[in-house]
Amino acid sequence: MSLESVTESVDEAVSGFFEPIAKWLGEVVFYAVPVGGTDLPLIVAWLVVAGLVFTGWFGFVQIRKFRLAVDVVRGKYDEKGSAGEVNHFQALTAAVSGTVGLGNIAGVAVAVSIGGPGATFWMILCGLLGMATKFVEVTLGVKYREVHADGTVSGGPMHYLPKGLAERFGKNGRTLGKVLAVLASFMILFFGLFGGNLFQVNQSYAQLVSVTGGEDGAVGSSAGALLFGILVAALVGIVLLGGIRSIANVTSRLVPAMAGIYIVACLVVILVNVTAVPDAVTAIVEGAFNPEGVAGGVLGALIIGFKRAAFSNEAGLGSAPIAHSAVKTKHPASEGLVALLEPFIDTVVICTMTALTIVIANPASLGEDIGGVTITSDAFETVMPWFPYVLTVAVMLFAISTVLTWGYYGLKAWTYLFGRSRTSEVTYKVLYTVFAIAGSLLTLQTLIDLADAVLFSLAVINIIGLYLLAPVVKRELDTFMEFVRARKAGGDTGGDEDRESVKTTV
Repeated sequence: MSLESVTESVDEAVSGFFEPIAKWLGEVVFYAVPVGGTDLPLIVAWLVVAGLVFTGWFGFVQIRKFRLAVDVVRGKYDEKGSAGEVNHFQALTAAVSGTVGLGNIAGVAVAVSIGGPGATFWMILCGLLGMATKFVEVTLGVKYREVHADGTVSGGPMHYLPKGLAERFGKNGRTLGKVLAVLASFMILFFGLFGGNLFQVNQSYAQLVSVTGGEDGAVGSSAGALLFGILVAALVGIVLLGGIRSIANVTSRLVPAMAGIYIVACLVVILVNVTAVPDAVTAIVEGAFNPEGVAGGVLGALIIGFKRAAFSNEAGLGSAPIAHSAVKTKHPASEGLVALLEPFIDTVVICTMTALTIVIANPASLGEDIGGVTITSDAFETVMPWFPYVLTVAVMLFAISTVLTWGYYGLKAWTYLFGRSRTSEVTYKVLYTVFAIAGSLLTLQTLIDLADAVLFSLAVINIIGLYLLAPVVKRELDTFMEFVRARKAGGDTGGDEDRESVKTTV
């Protein structure tokens, strides 16, 4: 029996077993209600409302404290001797690598093809709102993180939900928090294995096959798929063994590199068509309020834009606090401010650049409603016929960085559930590595759909906790602002003796 027939049999068997479960959970989690001629998924509304609430609660923190957030990333307010494993810049890039991925390439194209140029406007607005939610959840992640005896750090909803709720509400809060923490851990672990690992490897391999001659090309065979999976797994395994320091060292180089490559490519298309920029901006703004041919009109464009943004930046899902919790700081809110830059980079900058490129280039495939990465690739190809090869490099970088970060997220969920023993950690890393190999051989689309539903159900649990613990975040922000004012009043902009070295070069 050939390797191809074996993988097909496994695909069919897994799909047959899990498809009813995935379908049921998907219908529950992504339940939509008809509004204005289109369907509104309640989970998207849940995320957007959270962004609105926290934006108001913290007085537009994403705007008022944006410059301060940049200063914190630069190391201006670092303090020597702070507990943690990585600096602010590394924590940011590690978390960004988990959100910046194929959604920025394919997901934006879907938004524009279905919702028209106007969907871009609402996508940007959702990204701005998500900045406030990210600030809240990451501040809590650092506040209630667990620093182990060996200096390593564990954080995330599995820690701040039980600790924070117990602190605020006593015994009942502790019980509720522990239940929510176990559920959150299982959800993060499940998505990490299938959505953050298997799917990323699968899609990057598919892009590689498409530019190397298809199934008859150099890597189109089952042997080529296996070799690709083994190479990716080896790379992931080596980096994962080094923990968050190793992951941060890689992502602090990969993230700027992949973002740089992608943004430069977008700028090339935009500059070549610079005379079309004003019309494109006009189309985006007018399309947001007067879209033509979009189901549900304005509301339809709004929902599509919000949906793609929510799926892209993951604000409110509780995943990013795991990476941010490893930061070296004595002030939890300092990293919360750093984290609000994440949706800005992911959605406001990269997704917007993609959308603007598509609107300006207006590839023929956009009208054919092909959707996904094909539209994005065709948009670049109007100026650079060789771009599919560059896109392949970008997809590889996106995929590898996402796999690495979700490997760390999954590890923290695993150790919360099964303990931090060496045997436990090695077992997880071997399992995660095997899934990376399977990613190039199997599609397991049903499990990936199930993983998406599981991850977004985490948002329900996580955001309830964020509402209950928001007063804690307010106190932490006030404490950090007192520290900032004291340092400024003393004429101290950081002090070489107090500052950690921040390496941001690529």
